[in-house]
Amino acid sequence: MSNLNESTDQGLYEFDPSGALLATHLPMDRRSGKVRDVYDLGDRLMIVSSDRISAFDYILPSGIPNKGRLLTQMSRFWFSILKGRHHLKSTEIPLELSQKFDTSPLEGRTMIVEKADVVPFECVVRGYLEGSGLQEYQATGEVCGNPLPEGLRQCDALPQPIFTPATKAEQGHDENVTFARMANDIGQPLAEKLREESLRIYREASEHAASKGLIIADTKFEFGIVAGEIVLVDEVLTPDSSRFWDAATYSPGAAQPSFDKQFVREYLSNCGWDKQSDPPALPAEVIERTAAKYNEAFQRITGETLA
Repeated sequence: MSNLNESTDQGLYEFDPSGALLATHLPMDRRSGKVRDVYDLGDRLMIVSSDRISAFDYILPSGIPNKGRLLTQMSRFWFSILKGRHHLKSTEIPLELSQKFDTSPLEGRTMIVEKADVVPFECVVRGYLEGSGLQEYQATGEVCGNPLPEGLRQCDALPQPIFTPATKAEQGHDENVTFARMANDIGQPLAEKLREESLRIYREASEHAASKGLIIADTKFEFGIVAGEIVLVDEVLTPDSSRFWDAATYSPGAAQPSFDKQFVREYLSNCGWDKQSDPPALPAEVIERTAAKYNEAFQRITGETLA
């Protein structure tokens, strides 16, 4: 990440000019992904959701203020209402940490979770035809080995939700694969259980979203194994991992407005950036409009206002 700006006196946190938290540097073992910094607490992990935002496989120099808090609180909400075991233990910052250093920037963006052996596949469920699924369907008539009817349009509802796993990539795009490939790598029994659980959660979440006037077009889950039991891990059903559409304006046959980083992608596609070099900073208007979309998704899904 380039062009990080302000940091605290302790050097624990880095912010951009909008106040978005771009990085944490706590005095513990850490690994970082595109959005989250994960710290090892020994018997547990602490997941900190930053305000970083990525597009076209680049982490941008601008963040979206409060994005990490929204992702964390939305995941907390879903974990609280979905059936099945999950890894979330608390969203409170451990007292032993707050006694050692300033933890105020972590408030509302922290999950304390149990450790799990993470399954090396994204468990993607698609209820509508969009994104890489649309591209594959147009080329082959299938999505990840799932045959689909002829004549489907962009954003059409599928006859039934389909399970389309993907390999997990630390850098770049995840690779869509067939269920057979997944089963070969991790074993048929576990693959079948993950498919069943993913489809169940998607249907359950879609019912809740529909009651709020939203469509979950597709989403991805991650699972781990704890003592032989399947556990839902990572974030869940947020605008970063899911495609949300407004049911009131849904009109298949073209791309739908979505509650995610659509404004960011549109700006980067039209600003002259070559997508091969360091990305530019985002204008204030793009940041504000993106933050508003994330906030609207959060409020409509949870019925809450971000504290």
